[in-house]
Amino acid sequence: MSEISGEMPLRDSDYIAGIKHIAPLLVAMVPISLVFGGLAAQKGLSPLEVGLMSAVVFAGGSQFVAIDFWASPVPWAAIVLSALLVNVRHILMSASLGLKTRHMGWGKQMIAYMFLADEIWALSEHRGRKQHLSFAFYMGLVTPFYLNWVLMTAFGALLGKMFVDLDPAQYGLDFAFPAIFIGLIVGFWKGKSTAMVLAASGAAAIITKTYVDGAWYIAAGAVAGMLVGAFTADPEEFKGALDRG
Repeated sequence: MSEISGEMPLRDSDYIAGIKHIAPLLVAMVPISLVFGGLAAQKGLSPLEVGLMSAVVFAGGSQFVAIDFWASPVPWAAIVLSALLVNVRHILMSASLGLKTRHMGWGKQMIAYMFLADEIWALSEHRGRKQHLSFAFYMGLVTPFYLNWVLMTAFGALLGKMFVDLDPAQYGLDFAFPAIFIGLIVGFWKGKSTAMVLAASGAAAIITKTYVDGAWYIAAGAVAGMLVGAFTADPEEFKGALDRG
C-alpha cells in the first residue's frame, strides 16, 4: 500500500531492530544459563539469590568463576580478584565503543556500559562500523539478553541438579557460542590486518594460558590484539568513526 501511495515503506524502529539482531543469540544462551543456575543451586543458593546475582553482576564468565570458588565462608578476595581478571576485557570493549556512543551523552553511555557483554559489544561494534549506533538500538540488544540471562539462571536454580547433569556437548550446544563469534568475526573481516590482530590475540592467549595460572590469558589476548590493531589501523577508518560518532 505504501508503494501505491508513493510513501516510503515502514521501517522497524531502532529498538525493534536491536531485538531482532540479538534474538538468535538467546537460543544459544539458554543451556548455559540453565547450567549456571543448576551449579549455583548445588552451592546452596536459592533461585531468588541466583536471579539477583545475575541481575546485579550480569557477567556470565565471572559468575561461573564465583560459583567455582563458592564455599563457607565465602572467599571474597579470591572471587573479586578472579572476576576482575575475567572482566578486564570490558575496559577495552567499552573503549572501542567510545567514539560510536559519544553522541548518546555521558548519562546514557554509563547506562549502556552497565549492560555491556561480549555479544552486545560485538553486535554494537558491527552496527557502529556501518551506520549510526543509537541508544535505542543498543537497549534493544540489551533488554531481551539481560532478561533471558536473569530468568533462565533462576529457572536453572529452581530445577537444580537436572541441569547440572546436562552435558551441552552431547547436543552440540557447547559450540554454540564459538560458532556465533566466528560468524561475528567474519563480519569484521578486512583482510590481512584482521588476520594479524586475530593471530596476535590468539598466540598471546595460548602462550599465557600455558605458562601462567588463572585468567590472565584473557587480558593478554585482548592487549595483544589491541596493540596490533593500533599499529595496523587505517587512519581514514578512524576519521570515519569520528564523523559517525
